[in-house]
Amino acid sequence: MLFDAVAHDKPSMYQYWHLDRLTIPQYDFTAGYFFNNKYDLGIELGWNHLKYVVTDFQMIHVKGQVHETPIDVVMPLDSNFFHMQHTNGNNYLIVSLVKRQTFFRSKYVQASGIAKVGAGPMISYTIDRILGDYDPGYFHYHGYVLAASLGLRVSFLKYLYIQSDMQGGYANYTNTKLGHEHLGTAVHHFYSLQWTWEAGFIVPIGKK
Repeated sequence: MLFDAVAHDKPSMYQYWHLDRLTIPQYDFTAGYFFNNKYDLGIELGWNHLKYVVTDFQMIHVKGQVHETPIDVVMPLDSNFFHMQHTNGNNYLIVSLVKRQTFFRSKYVQASGIAKVGAGPMISYTIDRILGDYDPGYFHYHGYVLAASLGLRVSFLKYLYIQSDMQGGYANYTNTKLGHEHLGTAVHHFYSLQWTWEAGFIVPIGKK
């Protein structure tokens, strides 16, 4: 068991502005539908691709058994002893309830506040090394996430919009497989905060 492990994200934005590498940095995809225009309520499906990397060589309290030998020490966390990163990634698949509040409207521009609350599974891809056993990872169900966000949307030319959101999330990993030979399971949880910029389009459905 590792107590109070510290991790960091890995944005990697500036070195990956190439068409064949657009899925490597952090990114979000969302699709939604406003089902109640009177109260400005909608539902949204979002895919948030974030990063999570356990920091190597941090001083950490390790307690448990290694090859059936008890261990209870404070030591630098060597990457050959243990390393874990959700970099392909720390993926949130979130279904959210959306509330829109319009506070400015003209013929060509509309500005609205957007609030969301949602939950869903984490379908993540973890790369790890434990006791020298390296696992390149694979996609599978890892746990669940709860999230809420506030944002500002500016719509223009009737069908286009730009939006900025601040989203807080609670990620609970309950099923992270460790090691190429599946030596164990990692259970951990953490909070995340992401600020996003988005661009999208609006598709009218039904009668106006």
